[in-house]
Parts: sequence; C-alpha cells; structure tokens
Amino acid sequence: MKYSYYRDRYGLEADGVLHLDDGRYALIEFKLGQTEVEEGAKHLCEIENLVKEYNLKEKQCPIRMPDLKLVITGTEYGYRRDDGVLVIPIGCLKD
Repeated sequence: MKYSYYRDRYGLEADGVLHLDDGRYALIEFKLGQTEVEEGAKHLCEIENLVKEYNLKEKQCPIRMPDLKLVITGTEYGYRRDDGVLVIPIGCLKD
C-alpha cells in the first residue's frame, strides 16, 4: 500500500491518493466541518470526470477509475452521497 498526493496542471488536487498493491485506489479529501464537505466532494468528482474524459479519447491506454472517493471530516455522521462520495468521520478510523 502506498499513499501519495495529487495535483494537476488544471489546479485540481486531492489531499491524498491511497494506492493498493492490486491497482485499486481511493481519492481522499480532508475537511474539518460539514460546510466544507461539498467542496471536497466536488474536487473528487472533477478528478473522476477528467479520468472519464481521458479514457474516452485514449482507448489504448485507459486509466483506471477511482474505486473510492472519500471525504474524511470532523463531523459525527458518515454517509454515501448521491455522487458516490463517502463522507467518513475521522473518529471511525481509529482501531
């Protein structure tokens, strides 16, 4: 398992990308409160759309779509948004 950061020439970024050894990966944004969740989810969906657009143009060497899009927050509740982004309270990540 590897962890990296994503930023591209369009100014899109993800606070983290978690890479698994089998090729799967998750895009991650960290946001403190509920009011910032929308912004984080928007960034992750924009990156996913860039991958989709690239794959439509480049048929021979497609990029794998993200397996998860996560916004990790300091809020109390976790849920799945309609756009597929999972909102996870940081307290859920402890042992």
